[in-house]
Amino acid sequence: MLQRVIFLALSLACLLGLVWRSPLGRRVAALLGLALAGSGIAAAWWQHTVASASASCNLTLADRIVGAMKLDSLLPDVFSARASCMDAAVDLFGLRYELWSLGLFVLLALVLLRVAARPGR
Repeated sequence: MLQRVIFLALSLACLLGLVWRSPLGRRVAALLGLALAGSGIAAAWWQHTVASASASCNLTLADRIVGAMKLDSLLPDVFSARASCMDAAVDLFGLRYELWSLGLFVLLALVLLRVAARPGR
């Protein structure tokens, strides 16, 4: 769930970069997105190495963040937890979801790093 929130926030940061069309706006949005991508990498890695081995995900940091933002009640089909961490370990084309997420966060971080490092015009 937390990775979904981070992807949502990351898309808003990228939207900010599209709306704020200046070198400063592009750099601010890219750096914000880079920080979010880094937190997404950490969340995906945590899910893969620690949470997937846990029988219970009850009251984790992700639950607290999603609950505080009321996303689980606003969009329950997207943000409501319906399985334990162990049960949520599902494969897609031979790779677990969190590894797909990790790869996408890394790819986005590399793109945003390039955008942030690009000289202003």
